[in-house]
Amino acid sequence: MGIDGSSAALEAARWAAVEARRRGTWLRLVFADVFALVYIPDLPTVPLPQSYAEAMARQGQQWLHRAEEEAIAASPGVEVVTHVHQGGAIPVLVEESRHAQLAVVGSSGLGGFTGLLVGSVAVGLCTHGHCSVAVVRQRWTVPADAPVVVGVDDSPDEETVLRTAFEEAAMRGVALEAVHAWYAVGTEEAWYRFHRDGHGAAVQAEEERVLAEKLAGWGEEYPAVEVRRIVAHNKPARALLDHAQHAQLVVVGSRGRGPVSGLLLGSTSQQLVHRAPCPLIVAR
Repeated sequence: MGIDGSSAALEAARWAAVEARRRGTWLRLVFADVFALVYIPDLPTVPLPQSYAEAMARQGQQWLHRAEEEAIAASPGVEVVTHVHQGGAIPVLVEESRHAQLAVVGSSGLGGFTGLLVGSVAVGLCTHGHCSVAVVRQRWTVPADAPVVVGVDDSPDEETVLRTAFEEAAMRGVALEAVHAWYAVGTEEAWYRFHRDGHGAAVQAEEERVLAEKLAGWGEEYPAVEVRRIVAHNKPARALLDHAQHAQLVVVGSRGRGPVSGLLLGSTSQQLVHRAPCPLIVAR
């Protein structure tokens, strides 16, 4: 996971340490030292003074040490390794993600605008990472038995998303809320006629059948996980945000079912990355 000295990064380090223990693996904390590559603007071939670069490297080591302490305190016994990598935060973490089960970042960094819920590094990693990415919010407190929420649609990575969600729920010993949303645009009068004539109930019943079909078989593989099927008449992002209010984790896919198949991050996933109140995993 990436460390930059911010309070968000420390919260992410604590979350990542607990997650590593659940998965039976170790935690690698990474600091991207971009200052080692910085040159004086007016003299592009002249690097910054060595003393400045060394000072920033020491600062990075201090941040890593603090994050390591926080991670071990949150999850005693977990193995933690620290590493300083020269380069910008996004390319460094994207490269690190090639060899990781899960990449973890805080929702905002030292350079972020305070009004934004998520920083550019989190967005960049969710878009270009090679593994699943967790974006961790600061101080999200819910009961220990709060559910995991997963968005279910007909996206290309549906199986990966469901497997990730079931595994996370199983590791935590909590229920899984599978949210499937349908929404149609129309005027108020058109909607009145739509429901008056029974079309709304028919569509709801069909979408419930679709969701049940998508979840068929998963219960046999994960028999200990209670599954709550939820079909919402709402836009997908809004439906997931509603259920995220009482969740300990939301899982979504990296690609959606929208018309622009070339997008690297689906529109629903983008909205959740920016706005989800609880930790979020973008599954790959």
